[in-house]
Amino acid sequence: MSVAQRIPPRSAVAIELAKGQRLTVIDPEGCQVADLLAYGHEDIREVLSNGRTLDYEETIRLTTGNRLWSNRSRVMLTIEADTVGCHDFLLTPCSIATFVHFYPDKPVHRGCFGNLAEALAPYGVTEDAIPVAFNVFMNVPVAPDGKISVEPPLSKAGDSLTLRAEMNLVIGLTACSAYASNGGSFKPIDYKVE
Repeated sequence: MSVAQRIPPRSAVAIELAKGQRLTVIDPEGCQVADLLAYGHEDIREVLSNGRTLDYEETIRLTTGNRLWSNRSRVMLTIEADTVGCHDFLLTPCSIATFVHFYPDKPVHRGCFGNLAEALAPYGVTEDAIPVAFNVFMNVPVAPDGKISVEPPLSKAGDSLTLRAEMNLVIGLTACSAYASNGGSFKPIDYKVE
């Protein structure tokens, strides 16, 4: 079993996953979101797609047994274990513009978008190639009238999500930077590759 690595609050890493390897995302302290992106290792133009995933999986509540699909309609990741069962695949990574829009009275941060762009740049990923992320542990209820809200994550300390790579991938993973997404505070995210 591999040793967990830590992503400090409000930062990101890039990870290479070989087909068959497992990535476990862990919330070590509770109530913290992790934005996850996936790109084809051989061709980064193949990228995680929320539209394909929600279409093919026929749900917006992705959990154990569901698959995450690429823009080329191929399975990138399969969710093998999930202790929370509440994640978001509707909202885009927070950015400078997000902070200006939603938090005009708080300091501006480059957010997950800027952190992912920096972490993934060595693989040739540009800002325009960053799609909607799979927001691990993010709690985005949808009301009967279609209105969405961002509520504190339901994850507790030690909760985790395990995904199996179905192709060779480059993963971007953050400890999210947005106030509402994380219940108003910022904590680390841990991960293991096995």
